[in-house]
Order: sequence, then C-alpha cells, then structure tokens
Amino acid sequence: MNITGPVISCVFASLSLLGAHPAHAEGNAPLVELINAYRAAPRVCDGRQAMPMTPLAAHPALARVQVTTGTFLEQAIERAGYPVAKAAAIFISGPGDASAVMASIERKYCKTLLNPDFSDVGAARNGDSWLIVLAQPAPLPSINLLPGPEAAGKAILEAVNLARAAARNCGDQHFPAAPQVAWNGALGDAALVHSRDMAEHKYFSHKGKDGRAAADRALQAGYRWRRIGENIAAGQSSPEEVVAGWLTSPGHCANIMNGSFTEMGAGYAINSARATGRVYWTQVFAAPR
Repeated sequence: MNITGPVISCVFASLSLLGAHPAHAEGNAPLVELINAYRAAPRVCDGRQAMPMTPLAAHPALARVQVTTGTFLEQAIERAGYPVAKAAAIFISGPGDASAVMASIERKYCKTLLNPDFSDVGAARNGDSWLIVLAQPAPLPSINLLPGPEAAGKAILEAVNLARAAARNCGDQHFPAAPQVAWNGALGDAALVHSRDMAEHKYFSHKGKDGRAAADRALQAGYRWRRIGENIAAGQSSPEEVVAGWLTSPGHCANIMNGSFTEMGAGYAINSARATGRVYWTQVFAAPR
C-alpha cells in the first residue's frame, strides 16, 4: 500500500526514538514561530477549547539534536548540549514547508505542543524530514546540599532497605518483602568510578567508555561476586529522589527488590562544567562468592 500523506511519530524522553532523523539537519526558525503562534491562540484540543500558552524559547541545542533508529531521546538531547529534565519530540516526513508541518501536527499533537511543562523548543529540517524537540531543562542541582558520595550512597541504602521491607509490584512482577542489604565499600567504589566516568565524559550507559560493565568494575574494585546488578540515573537532586525514580521503573525496581542480593554500594558525581550541572548516580547490588 502506498502512503501519500505525511508520516508522523511522537516520543517522550523516557522512550526509544524509533524514527530516524538524519544528521546535518538545518534549524528552522519559521516553524518555531508557527508553533508559538499556535500556542498563543490555540483552537480546540482533545475536544475542548485550549487555553493560550506562553511562547517557547528557541534553543539552538534542541535544533542540533540528531537521532537514529533506537536512539533514546534524552541521550540525544544530552549529546547536543542541553541538560534535559523532560522532553518530547515530533518527527514528520513529507511536508514541503513549515506551514504544511503545522497543518499536519497541530491537531494530532496539540497536547504536546501546548504542554505547559516545556519552556524551550528546537526545530530542524533535512530534506522532507522534520524534527521538533520540546524540552524543559534540568534544574541546577543543589550541589551544596548534597552529602558526600559515600554519605549519599548510605542514604540510598537506607531508602532501599525501607522499600525492601514491604512487598511491591515492579511492573507486572510481584516481589515479596526482602531482607535488608548491607553496605559494601568495594561496591561503593565501583559505583563511584562509573558515576565519575559518566559525569566526566557526558554519557549515560551501563557500559563505560573503557568498555567495562558493572561486573568488571566490581572485580576491579576487589569484589568477587556471585550475582550482580546495577541501576543508574541522571538529573535527580537527592538520594531519596533517585530511589523514588528507580522504584517507578520495573527493571530498576526489580533490582531493588531482588532478595538474592545481599550487599550494595552507591555513589554520585556531578558534571559541573555544564551550564546547569548534572548529577549522575550509580547503584550496584551483589551477592558475594
């Protein structure tokens, strides 16, 4: 079947961006102007008259976002130099100009375009492919209020043991209450090494820039493990906030509630070179041999 209309997709920062937006795209100021004109005088959205929204600020980093199949939107935005707290992207292929793009997206994606949580926008075009990124920057972390990495790690330990004290569902999987995990300094060192590496090199992945994974880092720190798991996060400003976020994610939650883990270490590092800074967190669970 031939499809002659525009192809559109919309994703949020926590999801993998499946549509591919080619590299070397050019910023598109007219489309940003049309988006702000729409926000100033929106029509019906989802069956209701929409309220006017404040204009979005055109941010050059958001116009530089480059994505390919399987890219996580948040990581793509980070690579473009924007410390993101929340974001959404609209990918469209087919329209020949900015007016045609708006005609294609303003009704279907009115909620995204009118979302009051976003303050910045970027739009780029490559041929007949367009990418619109709406975002809210990460707040400046309260660096002076954060305890040292080990103290923060032990605060994470306390929050984790509180969570393990009661049964809970992690997505579709039910976990009974689990015994407390104990602090392990070697696992804390392994966690801190990875947080510092992510902060220094501005990436977000379980695999380090040297190719090592959590299991390798634990062995390097002197911990001989029988079972091991790792949680990472970025952007949260306190140990309590990062644990709360992990508990809402089925995979991270499953690590926290896994009764076969008996020890834990955690730590954070800050990339203070960024305009707003960014905190990178790592938590390592294990059972020794």
